[in-house]
Amino acid sequence: MTTGFPPFDILLEKGHYVFAFDFGRYLIAATLTVGIVWILRRSSLKARKIQAREATASEMRREFLQSLQSALVYTFGAAFLIWGTQNGIFQKFDGSFGWGVDLLILAGIVIAHDAYFYWAHRMMHHPKLFKHFHRAHHKSITPTPWAAYSFAIPEAFVMFLFVPIWQFFVPTPGWVMFAWLNFQIIRNAMGHAGFEFFPRWWLSTPLTSWINTTVHHDLHHNGGFNTNYGLYFTWWDKWMGTEHPKYHQKFDEVVNRPRAITGETSSPKPITI
Repeated sequence: MTTGFPPFDILLEKGHYVFAFDFGRYLIAATLTVGIVWILRRSSLKARKIQAREATASEMRREFLQSLQSALVYTFGAAFLIWGTQNGIFQKFDGSFGWGVDLLILAGIVIAHDAYFYWAHRMMHHPKLFKHFHRAHHKSITPTPWAAYSFAIPEAFVMFLFVPIWQFFVPTPGWVMFAWLNFQIIRNAMGHAGFEFFPRWWLSTPLTSWINTTVHHDLHHNGGFNTNYGLYFTWWDKWMGTEHPKYHQKFDEVVNRPRAITGETSSPKPITI
């Protein structure tokens, strides 16, 4: 069966494979992160839960269903991306440039995506756009890993657009794109985990202080609405003056909470932001 419109034909032929891959990535990353947090919250590190508040079952269900919706949007967009690649609109490269060049391309896509995310994210916070694009995501005041793809349909399209923009300009080996796609969803799940994974010295050394922590994005959801727009790095927030003024203080407070004593059940009290 054909529709006479090639992208739709691709969607009918390959859409279920694309959806299985994309939603599968989300499921694996979110489930693993949830499992790791569950284990850590039953260890001596349980005080690293960032917020005292607990996300409700209904909130997690909403995050999951909105992520499912986003995966459907990505599947729809991928049909046009495949069609464009087949017709020479987007760069196609099936081989390798060698490990050195391939790794440079991987670093480039991560840096470019961080810049794209910062400015697209900040744009969607504009009062005239927020309601239609980004409000659905911000319903997660106490986010969980299930919020990694919890977007309204317009925001999901904005998030997807980075891929065709990148592939229009840069021929990218398949393994590089695969590695970035998985790195991206893992970091996204970590950013919404509500639990700080990074060691207490993370912000004290120039070797790591520019890499985002979970606290960085958690503040964006709870207490820092117009700050901390970055995804992987703190560069753009520092350059543009949008980093939360108490980010370092909050991170230090979370990672320096006393370790839980065996059998302890009380939750740590958060500082006022």
